[in-house]
Amino acid sequence: MSRNFGKLLLSLSLTLLLAAVGALAVVAPASADQAVRLQYRTSAPGATTAQAEPWLRLFNDGTTTIPLNQVKIRYYLTGTETYRFACSWAVVSCSTVTGTFVRQEGSGQYLEVGFTSGSLAPGRNTSDLQLRFYRADWQTFTQSDDYSYGPQTAYSDWEKITVYVGGELAWGEPTGSDPDPTDPPTNPPGGSGVLFDDFSYAGPADPLLSQRGWTVRSSSGGPGVPGATWSPSAVSFPGGLLTLDSSTNGTAAGTVQTELSTAARKFHEGTYAARVRFSDAPTSGPDGEHVVQTFFTITPLAFNLDPNYGELDFEYLPNGGWGEPSTILYATSWETYQGDPWQAVNTHTAERASFAGWHDLAIQISGGRIKYYVDGRLFADHGDMYYPETPMWIMFNQWFIDLQGATGTRTYRQQVDYVYHSKNEVVAPADVLSRVAALRAAGTSFTDTVPSP
Repeated sequence: MSRNFGKLLLSLSLTLLLAAVGALAVVAPASADQAVRLQYRTSAPGATTAQAEPWLRLFNDGTTTIPLNQVKIRYYLTGTETYRFACSWAVVSCSTVTGTFVRQEGSGQYLEVGFTSGSLAPGRNTSDLQLRFYRADWQTFTQSDDYSYGPQTAYSDWEKITVYVGGELAWGEPTGSDPDPTDPPTNPPGGSGVLFDDFSYAGPADPLLSQRGWTVRSSSGGPGVPGATWSPSAVSFPGGLLTLDSSTNGTAAGTVQTELSTAARKFHEGTYAARVRFSDAPTSGPDGEHVVQTFFTITPLAFNLDPNYGELDFEYLPNGGWGEPSTILYATSWETYQGDPWQAVNTHTAERASFAGWHDLAIQISGGRIKYYVDGRLFADHGDMYYPETPMWIMFNQWFIDLQGATGTRTYRQQVDYVYHSKNEVVAPADVLSRVAALRAAGTSFTDTVPSP
């Protein structure tokens, strides 16, 4: 064999080898050091169901640790119905698990499950991820025609659910149109509008209030004592502080409640903050009423169990109520409710302690999570089906749960120093304080650049 012929054979061999390696690189879903595997079972195996219940376990069969915030799991569905996601229980903690529905071309969609934190070491698995989803209108649906559905009630490897790591397919066989998993989210990063108000008004009849998008409530209705009055005259702004003075003499006719609300429902994802003064004792009269002092966002309920309803509350009860005997602060996130018979679909976090005095309150709404902060401390972390779907109002109110039959009139006071909102931006509580200080230093008492939806 000549030297030139040997070189030719070597060149052909190398070419074929490189081609083979290239082909393997194209079809291999993940590198050997980052191999993942997914197992699936269901706890709702029926062909039709009120809610699908996929349980998952993600395995790291590779040799390197995988940051879970780089992992996306996709469960494929048939149909264009609107669904809600929830995490029932997870060893890695449901507070780190997110779920988003993504429409595909035609009549398909998928549930994309992600993680906000955590890691998966080589040879380990996440253990149970007990997930569920249901139609937003609470109707039963057929799941047997969903691509990713299987009736098995014991865990087994399942390639009809895909796993992406760092934006690359690492497990399973996708179906339908499959947008690039590294595409940016639909919500633009960074702020896209700011509301700030330090409540420098002459009184409840100041025309600037309506010009700047505020409504002082005078209409009747709930919440609170049936037949009570919502009185603009009990709302004032001494020294640039929104002041709500709610009072009762123990009768519905002698009960006055107070509320200030934005007129526009244009606030959704982003950061909400306010400096609020709660009080444990009345400014006059005997103590003891079940009063509620609040800062919250809300969407109207169009009908019982309206899936587009949303409400995110800070509620302080200085004298208890709702079965609580004494002071308690709630952070409550609502999916929906029914008035009669009463049915509440919400989740809450509570601390039984006095919060009398000034407090910096903040709510961050982003990425499927709702985070509540009190004085810079994470107070509550909610999400899943409780995540708001539609724009909301911003409100402050003070009202009475019931009446204790007091003799004489007692008046309770709640005050607010400022309100701040940054649309589509997560702002740390400390940064909110810095921004508010900068606005005040620049002589800005009000700004609103939040666009209407």
